[in-house]
Amino acid sequence: MKSLLHQDFHKHETRICKRCQQPFECKMGDVNNCQCASVMLREETRLFLEKTTWGCLCARCLKELDDKLTSLKGQPFPLPGEMKPGFHFYVEHGLFVFTENYHLLRGNCCQSGCRHCPYGYNK
Repeated sequence: MKSLLHQDFHKHETRICKRCQQPFECKMGDVNNCQCASVMLREETRLFLEKTTWGCLCARCLKELDDKLTSLKGQPFPLPGEMKPGFHFYVEHGLFVFTENYHLLRGNCCQSGCRHCPYGYNK
């Protein structure tokens, strides 16, 4: 039994990042040497990730999310007349599609299965 626990502790596996769909090596048994440990996240980003359904993400996506949340910090959620095309939304086949920026500024997940949901919600 001891040897099985020892093997699990050092277990590494290839996972697919749920955000970008790219493979990455997860070192769940050696978190200090995992690729995610190389990314220094702000506390706001850590709190945001706790509200998501992503689970493990690749280092690139963690960095992108941290950078995006940093760039949006302090920006208010737009009123309908204040929404900027390309930044908050785009139009596809006559329908409004809200961007990841819009959803992040909104501050919570509506659980509607939005195309650019930053919370990882998938209907």
